[in-house]
Amino acid sequence: MKTPVSVLRLPRGPDPNSRGFDPNSPRFIALCPTTLSSSSSGRADEEEQRLRSDLRERFLRTLLSMTDKQVEFNMHEKVRVRARFGASDIDVLNFQVSDLETPLGVQREALLRSQDVISCSFEL
Repeated sequence: MKTPVSVLRLPRGPDPNSRGFDPNSPRFIALCPTTLSSSSSGRADEEEQRLRSDLRERFLRTLLSMTDKQVEFNMHEKVRVRARFGASDIDVLNFQVSDLETPLGVQREALLRSQDVISCSFEL
């Protein structure tokens, strides 16, 4: 005979469906928008998706136009470095650069973490 396993019952949440969060909380309202009708919500979602798509395309075109150009990176602790931009990984977590001019010297090849970069600029 198999050994029976006891079932752990969690306490009930504050809402009637026992999902563990308050339906009047700002988080619930932000994650579950029920104030819009389905047709206007669908149009709003399509518009947001179109805008996100446009921004993503602009960003990718900017990365493409930066290739093989001198780029100045403003980093944390007020550090400015210059380098020839090579590429970015697919998640834009790292930038591959060449001839990186740092306060300590020149590095022939390097990877810059995008988390360390505040801004970058380059000539068109």
